[in-house]
Amino acid sequence: MALLLAGDIGGTKTILRLVERTVKGEMNALYEFRYPSGEFPDLVPIVRQFLTEAAAKLDFVPEPEKACFAIAGPVVNNTAKLTNLPWRLDAKRLEQDLGISRVSLINDFVAVGYGVCGLEAKDLHVLQAGKPGKNDPIAVIGAGTGLGNCFAIPEANGIRVFSSEGGHADFAPRSELEFDLLKYLLAKHDIPRISIERVVSGQGIASIYQFLRDRKLAPESAEVGEAIAQWESEIGKSEKTVDPGATIAQAALKKCDRLSEQTMQMFVEAYGAVAGNMAVSLLPYGGLYVAGGIAAKILPLILEGGFMRAFTHKGRMDSLLEMIPVRLVLNPNVGLIGAALCAAGL
Repeated sequence: MALLLAGDIGGTKTILRLVERTVKGEMNALYEFRYPSGEFPDLVPIVRQFLTEAAAKLDFVPEPEKACFAIAGPVVNNTAKLTNLPWRLDAKRLEQDLGISRVSLINDFVAVGYGVCGLEAKDLHVLQAGKPGKNDPIAVIGAGTGLGNCFAIPEANGIRVFSSEGGHADFAPRSELEFDLLKYLLAKHDIPRISIERVVSGQGIASIYQFLRDRKLAPESAEVGEAIAQWESEIGKSEKTVDPGATIAQAALKKCDRLSEQTMQMFVEAYGAVAGNMAVSLLPYGGLYVAGGIAAKILPLILEGGFMRAFTHKGRMDSLLEMIPVRLVLNPNVGLIGAALCAAGL
């Protein structure tokens, strides 16, 4: 048996999980807890508190042999500076301060890339069965606060995951309506280009809603309109009381607001098209996984068909796209699973 420590480290919250790896290679979660990141000066005191609490729950003192922390921010040479926290993390320092023999820092979406290979059938919804290739590349895309991408290639003892910044590629309109959206966003933000994640992300949902509303392409309901107006009044403030993307998505799921429904239809189709572009670039016959914080929450909207129609609509490449397995990730802890698998491989 080996004890591993996995972490998902973000500007708002830090989630830690203690994992037991059996001699058969099985991964069993022993203890997990979530902490508000901003209340701590560094990761070290969080880990120490976590291990103390775990000892009280498990009736033994856990001494992890290896640890992997997924970081919400860029990781360079096993060091990281969090985007929304004044933390500077260094794997070597963490090894010394925590008494753990091996510590690795990886980007949070790279952790998702490792994690998809540790999921069970119940953790996934198959959008397209395709024709899986055992030794072919794997692609992962996920819209949340931003748009994450990564890809992986099989190796003798598992997979090797590579990070990507594909979410910052140029948004490519596919229709007159999307061209109008592009022009709207360029003018609204007074910038020379629009990245994909300005459309395919939580902020993208709000932007599409504003575009359709301001162009009067659909009527705005009083309830959703009031919530969006409240959010717009809080732009630039540190604390927000409204999540516009969630508000719009919920209204669309309830079929109670036409503007929200049109917004989510446009968002889902753009999401599918971007996933298809990634698939055309990589031909990931090992599977394309749709992760991130949004997809699982709007599964009924994705299952209406717009996502997969846009995914496979690539002209002469349609037949190739139809062969790629597409799976939607339902497990919100996929990043923690990936961090644990990465720790096991150190």
